[in-house]
Amino acid sequence: MARSTDTGDADEAVTVAGLSVSPRDLLGVYLKGMLMGAADTVPGVSGGTIALVTGIYDRLITAISAVDLRDLRALLGIHTTEGRREVLDVAERVDAPFLAALGLGVLTAVVSVARVIEAARTTYPGVTFAAFFGLIAASAVVLYGEVDLTTPRRLALAAVAIVVVGTVAWFGAGEPSGSVQAVPLWYVFVSGVVAICAMVLPGVSGAFLLILLGSYLYMLATLNDFTGSLVGLLDGGAFESVVSQGVVVGAFCTGAVVGLLSVTHVIRWALDRYREATLTVLVSLMVGGLVAPARKVHLSLGSSPDPGQVAAVVAAALVGAGALLVFDHFTDDLEYAD
Repeated sequence: MARSTDTGDADEAVTVAGLSVSPRDLLGVYLKGMLMGAADTVPGVSGGTIALVTGIYDRLITAISAVDLRDLRALLGIHTTEGRREVLDVAERVDAPFLAALGLGVLTAVVSVARVIEAARTTYPGVTFAAFFGLIAASAVVLYGEVDLTTPRRLALAAVAIVVVGTVAWFGAGEPSGSVQAVPLWYVFVSGVVAICAMVLPGVSGAFLLILLGSYLYMLATLNDFTGSLVGLLDGGAFESVVSQGVVVGAFCTGAVVGLLSVTHVIRWALDRYREATLTVLVSLMVGGLVAPARKVHLSLGSSPDPGQVAAVVAAALVGAGALLVFDHFTDDLEYAD
């Protein structure tokens, strides 16, 4: 590893295996990744929006678009000088240091925030999902301001999307808020494919998409159990639990990678050619999906809630909506439809 001669400058670029990186820049990217990860863990807030706000959205899309699975063949020749040079060329083309720092930041935040949300929804399920409802509803209101609904065709498209997604969300939210129902591995994989789209669609929340699919609580609990089991290994915990939970986490991550390298390109294509129609469907998806957190709140309250419980969930919904609207106020110069 070669360093610049001026070692006193903390922002001096460092050459690592032929790639020039700045420690301060990578730290900044890592912190921005943490913000994105925290956003994607909370329904109603989009990691893609955070990428826009922090000024790394274009760099992220450019890096992802440069990834080609065929480049994996370069690893086969890494034992040779020419092969290592090819690997470094690929790493430079896909902005590997940036993606690695960003991914590590996202992972750090997801693991930590997931524990907070898991504790909140276990202890106060109604209040937690009411806050989610407020966040999602406010997001939909904001995004509808970016969509042209002046044509009958788009109005019909929005209505169909709301009805279809609302129906799916109703059945997907059928379990009480405090329970977690396991889902098959193939569905976990699909959930990963769909949820990752939030990284390239500012305004669309990955956690919301998981709620819509009915796998949010399961993935939240599994991730927390997995990280807990990893820590437990240091204290003589069972390795079998790490494996069983790791398979689920691995299936989700594999789906996320596949989605990032395939579905995101399809969405970008749709936005380029059918922007208004695509945005109409995406925002209407959020409106229809409000059925999921609303039903969770209803199930948690029971048939005869007391006035205090009702007041608590209403306040939580207002706080959630208010937080999103404040966030939008400070980012209202962003063009979501660009």
